[in-house]
Amino acid sequence: MGTSVERKRTWISAVGAALLIGAALLLLAMVGGRTLPERAGPPIEQLAVEHTELVPGSIEVTVRNTGPDPVQVAQVFVNDSYVDLTGGEQPIGHLDSEVLRLDYPWQDGQPYLLSFLTSTGLVIEHEIPAAVTTPQADAGFFALMALIGTYVGIIPVVLGMLFLPVLRRIGPGGIRVLLGLTVGLLAFLAVDATLEGVELSERGGGAFGGPALLVLGAVLAFLGLTALDRYLGSRRAVSDTRGSSGIRLAFMIALGIGLHNLGEGLAIGAAYAVGELALGATLVVGFTIQNTTEGLAVVTPLTQRRPPVLHLLGLGLLAGTPAIVGALIGASVNNAELSALLLGIGVGAIAQVILQIAPALRDRAGRVLSPGTIGGITAGLLTMYVTGLLVVA
Repeated sequence: MGTSVERKRTWISAVGAALLIGAALLLLAMVGGRTLPERAGPPIEQLAVEHTELVPGSIEVTVRNTGPDPVQVAQVFVNDSYVDLTGGEQPIGHLDSEVLRLDYPWQDGQPYLLSFLTSTGLVIEHEIPAAVTTPQADAGFFALMALIGTYVGIIPVVLGMLFLPVLRRIGPGGIRVLLGLTVGLLAFLAVDATLEGVELSERGGGAFGGPALLVLGAVLAFLGLTALDRYLGSRRAVSDTRGSSGIRLAFMIALGIGLHNLGEGLAIGAAYAVGELALGATLVVGFTIQNTTEGLAVVTPLTQRRPPVLHLLGLGLLAGTPAIVGALIGASVNNAELSALLLGIGVGAIAQVILQIAPALRDRAGRVLSPGTIGGITAGLLTMYVTGLLVVA
């Protein structure tokens, strides 16, 4: 009884201290800020172009104020020519966005440089490498995104899972080499997604955190999947089913790859929406070959048992379907900051999966990095690098 009362007092003290700190910070923000002197010097003006939509005869640009001071767009030039402007009559506040419509008869395939002249004389530029009519988001467009997501997500992963009968014929040493191969594949995907996420976050102007969004997504995904793994582990202890650890590991690998494919589909959809992606047979074939290795990674932990076909199909869908979802989101939203956050989630998921695989790499001597696993990791990294060269975007 005494312990329970003491615990309640501790919680009440903690909550009271948190409320007191929150009230003090709120009071400081409301009153303390007015006591500070006005900031000297010229205003700090920053604009980030979040979205560009090209329709015949006009260019619509969505800009966001990523600086601390309001920004008033006074004039806009396209390739040094003044153009009529609709929108932006009022100053754009901190983190607010505005759609600017430029009346300009652009030509298909031509490069354009947009120059935004603010009321203080600052010039902010945005480049359109090659003007292409922005596809309209109708039913046919979304059907095309779903088809592309199926090509680059589900089909290659399922094809890679067909290697399972072959994997059953190799011994424990071979399994460790293949698990090392899986680690190499996943590590390359994590690095690739990180680089792409940093590039996307910088393109968004850092209004909502920039690269910090990538880190936030990675940490949250890592913690979330760790909690999920602990939950699945507790259920395994209750059921104590032989071989369930293999299913659990395959599930975690499929989930991690699925989150990565979500970011991949997101990039495809966003690029297609603005006409910056050369969608062709080479692109589809390149993604298919690269993602086939992901199916191999999913089934590697399942060599000691014969899971039902529906379980295998479910793992394939778990790893591949997010590519469709990503393509649809990317084509609809086309937001660089959101893309960076989702890529960060994929990075965190992959890091958690690599941590899960690590104990299974130990050989009889207890070494994680034996010559065999090092060879597998190296082969995985090189495989992803070489197949990545086939993707032309």
